[in-house]
Formats: sequence, C-alpha cells, structure tokens
Amino acid sequence: MPKALVLAGTRSGCGKTSVALGLMRALARRGLRVQPFKAGPDFIDPGLHAAAAGRDSHNLDTWMMPPDALRSCFARAAAGADVVLVEGVMGLFDGRGGGRTGDDEEGSTAHLAKLLGLPVALVLDASSQARSAAAVALGFASFDPQLPLAGVLLNRIASPRHETLLRQALATLAPLADVPLLGCLPRAEGLGLASRHLGLVTADDITELDARLEALADWVEQGVDVPALLSALPELDAARLAPPAAEQVASGKRCGTVRIGLARDRAFCFTYAENLRLLEQAGAEIVPFSPLADAALPDGLHGLYLPGGYPELAASALAANTTMLASVRAFCDSGQPVWAECGGFMYLQRALVDAEGREHALCGVLPGRAVMRARRAALGYRQAQTLAPGPLGPAGTTLRGHEFHYSELEQPHADNAAFTLTASDGNTTRDGAATHNVIGGYFHAHLSSNPDAARAFVEACASGARGRRPLDPRQRA
Repeated sequence: MPKALVLAGTRSGCGKTSVALGLMRALARRGLRVQPFKAGPDFIDPGLHAAAAGRDSHNLDTWMMPPDALRSCFARAAAGADVVLVEGVMGLFDGRGGGRTGDDEEGSTAHLAKLLGLPVALVLDASSQARSAAAVALGFASFDPQLPLAGVLLNRIASPRHETLLRQALATLAPLADVPLLGCLPRAEGLGLASRHLGLVTADDITELDARLEALADWVEQGVDVPALLSALPELDAARLAPPAAEQVASGKRCGTVRIGLARDRAFCFTYAENLRLLEQAGAEIVPFSPLADAALPDGLHGLYLPGGYPELAASALAANTTMLASVRAFCDSGQPVWAECGGFMYLQRALVDAEGREHALCGVLPGRAVMRARRAALGYRQAQTLAPGPLGPAGTTLRGHEFHYSELEQPHADNAAFTLTASDGNTTRDGAATHNVIGGYFHAHLSSNPDAARAFVEACASGARGRRPLDPRQRA
C-alpha cells in the first residue's frame, strides 16, 4: 500500500508549493512512484506537480466534488503509487468562506484530510519569529482535535542560531510532544517560483523548469531527513483504494465514440483531468490542438472544448493565426457543439484588449470585447445554473465550479446569458453567452458535480448539426 501525506500551510505564501515540489522531486528521483494531488480548484499547481513527479496531478475539492466522486478520483489515481502527496490550499483551515460562516470547513485542506483519513504536515513560515513559531504550531495542533498533525516543517530559517532557537521553543512546549519537528528549511532567495496575476507561472512558461525542480529537491533534502520522513508515514488503508461502491456516473447508455477538439497549449492549459475522464467515459475521444501553433482544427471533430488559460499573454500570436481563427468560426457556424470556459470564452469574442490597452482581433464568434483590468474582476466558488437548453443539458442544469479572472466583458447586448452564478455569500450574477450550439462564460465547471452534463455534451456532439440551429453570423454586432 502507498504511503500518504498532506502538505498544508499556515497561510497562502508560506512556501508550501515549493516544499511540495521539492519533496515530490526528491522522492521521484529515488525511483519511487509519486502520485500528486492538489486540494482546491487551482489549475497551475497540478501542472507543476506533474513535472516534478512524472505523473498527472488531480484536483480534490470537497465543495466542487461530491464525496463519492472525490474518493473515486483519489482511489483511481493513487492505485499503484508508492507515495501519495497532496498539496493543500491557502491555510490549513481556510475553505469556501466567502462571507458565509466562520465555522464552514468545506473546500479546506483540513476537510479533505479528514474525508480521506490522511496525515497532515504543516508548513510554517518561521521568518522573523522564534518562540512565537511554537505558539502558532500549538494553535494549529489544537484547533481541530479530529485532525492530528503528523508534524511541522519550519520554512525560511535565517541562520543556524535561528534554527536552534526554534528547535528549543518547540521542544519546551509539552503539548507539542506528539507533533514532531519534521525539518527546518533554510531561507533560499531566488529559489521560489515566479507569480503573475492568476498565481504562479505555469509549467509551460518556466525556463529550465527541470533544473529549478532539482534545486528545490536539493533544498528540501538539506532541511528534511527524507528517508526518515517517508519511513514514519503510515500506509494508506486498503479501503481507501478499493473501487467505490457508488461512483457517480451518468445514466443511460454510453455514446459511440465522438471526437472532441480540446484547445491545449500555453494559452489554454486550465483543464481538470477529471473533466476529460468523464467526457471519455461518456464516449468522447479527446483530440488536443493548439490555437497558437496549428493552422486549423483537426479533421473529423464533432465538438469543441475551449478551456481557460492565459490568452491575454499570447493575444498577438492568437490574433496572428488567422487561419485557426477562421477554422474555429466555421466550426461554430456549422452548428456543432462548442463549450468555452474563461480564456476559451475570451477567445471566441470579437476582440481582446490586453493590459497595455492594445486591441487584438480574435474569433468574432461572439460580439463582445474582453478587456483586461488592473484589479481582479472575480474570484470564488460558484454554483451555476444554465438559463437555456444547450450542449450541457436542459435549462436549469446545475454545476459547481469557480470563477477567477481579471478581464471584464464589454458587449453590445447581454440578453443571452448562459448561467446564473451563485457565490458563497449568496449573491447571484449572470455569466457568459448561450447561442444555440455555443455555450461559454467565465465560469469553470467541475463535471463531477453533475456527470450528466458530461454525457449531455457528448450526446450533443454525437447528434452533430442534425436538428440543431447553428450560430447566426448576423448576431456578431
């Protein structure tokens, strides 16, 4: 049975991603099969995990995913691994929040660890602290008695003297006797990964990524006795890896194989692995293509899935690829189903205005302009309900997911919204556009929240343009 550990943090920015990547690579280069996971809805960290561990990383989110679907995803991916490492999200106890109640743990790393029965190591930024770090560790250790900590990893240690003070402080607190100090990681300026407006830079955009991961592994080995840590971890209960008794699947027969084009390159890289699995389970063959590099869509497609990413950072190149823009326009006009999320939704617009105010002509399938703003436009979990029948199912189809973007849509008319979005605080907004065969918006859906939507999309693709009304090009104002 594999061993497992959750790497959580006291807060965002404490260094848990660097620790997670370094530990994944340190274990992988020992020849161990390391299965990474990411708590929460983040798209960027899983790509970095895959580069560090050599295996695809999967998101585990206790609000977006029903418990059975989450356990099923975990069991499938963890089977056959030697070590399972889960990187947490935000602080250990921070979850859905958003103004609901202060005692809501949905979406938190702690909630996930308890649901899966996994031990937790706490990454604590000890910079500018000595004895106070022990008080912070004590608070986290005692906050939730149902979640015992496996230990503490102190990060950003300034000097050998600083490390001595911290070790003494933790050793003198009797209540921490059962929370061992797992390691002391030295301050390493320049070792961390660069950030941009949606979080860390993606794996595709980091130069010499492998060398950076090797340096992170060396740094972890410098401050942590990795063999001792691995030896101390418990093995997963076999029941955690058993086939789920009630995995959520869509009802009815599986569709015949249909080809769904998936935009995938450095501009469109925000895709949940579980979404693709559910589409494949419903009968889809996923056919990747690059809106940046390819001249046209692949042949023989029955549908398009345009996920999110960073189109604003590649707007000039996207606009310059006029043959691909024409190919996407023609596909949308054909009446075949098209599903676009966030960056993909921006790509379908008439134009994108980047952060410097430059306007780039894009597909023109939809009449709006996506305009980048200096401040974040939206962030948080969303429950979506479709406003009209379409490729994702009948009107009223409900999905869970999240929204995170810095652009805002300027459009000449807004009478064809795709979704009503309900935020964690109960506020509702309208999002996106639904026009016959095309549905899209800023909303990122996790299909495990409603697998019937995956089947509906594949069925719509299988039925083709027959009986469907294609997008009217005259609506491109």
